[in-house]
Amino acid sequence: MEFSRAAVMRAVGDGLLSFPITDFDGNGRFDADSYRRRLEWFVSHDISAVFVAGGTGEFFNLSLDEYQEIVRVAVETVGGKLPVIASAGLSVASAKAFAKAADDAGADGILLMPPYLTECPQEGLVEYARQICDATPLNVIYYNRGNGILDADSVQALADRCPNLIGLKDGKGDIQLLNKIVKTVGDRLVYIGGVPTAEIFAEAYLSIGVNTYSSAVFNFVPDMAVRFYKELRQGNREVVKQITNDFFIPFVDLRDRKAGYAVSLIKAGAEIIGRPAGSVRAPLVMPTQEERNRLEVLIGVARHF
Repeated sequence: MEFSRAAVMRAVGDGLLSFPITDFDGNGRFDADSYRRRLEWFVSHDISAVFVAGGTGEFFNLSLDEYQEIVRVAVETVGGKLPVIASAGLSVASAKAFAKAADDAGADGILLMPPYLTECPQEGLVEYARQICDATPLNVIYYNRGNGILDADSVQALADRCPNLIGLKDGKGDIQLLNKIVKTVGDRLVYIGGVPTAEIFAEAYLSIGVNTYSSAVFNFVPDMAVRFYKELRQGNREVVKQITNDFFIPFVDLRDRKAGYAVSLIKAGAEIIGRPAGSVRAPLVMPTQEERNRLEVLIGVARHF
């Protein structure tokens, strides 16, 4: 770890968070050179942390060996400029293995994904997260998403038991639930907006004290993504409205055409701007040519901002 716990909390609690796609070559293997160039480009922009091998980075489709190499390359490339947060999840045993790999590679924390497949009671989710937190010295951010949704009392219980739990990322978009969590747990944790295309929720997040979010579109329209965040924080509502209407609403409409496009469109966008990262792995699929054409038009719109 390069950063203290307090420094990581400051970084992930205020500022635009970037979630790079993972680069694959023509044979579908991790392309370390291309990934290194992508991260160098990322950190040349005004961002506060880099989350690698996350949902946008296809964590769910990576082997443990690939994952460790991805985190190692990221830590080396970012070079202590910003905190590097990796991911962990699936079963308790798998999450512990991913967390150890992240620690060995020098990451500053992990984003804890939901457990695999099964429906879960609240006390079981708390125990799942507690066992993983207890097994790693790394900072942990819990991803409240899918079959792993914690209620406010459960987040409080987990925060009380795990000193290395530093944050909660919202992946559900239930503002009532998130507001209850924020008001219940308070500044013991930092809170991150994390629904797909989180910018569409950004104003609602900010209204309840969630100051930052994960930006997937940063992968192909970074200047607009940074401007949108800055205008949001400065209260420039007309600019926020214009970017939302002209870019984010049409993008969400395109994203919602097929399951998995929250990742697939990001890879297509990166290719359109000349920074290809290969195709997504199954079970995801890449967009059609007609959808790529629509995305290219939206990228043209984004360049005006």
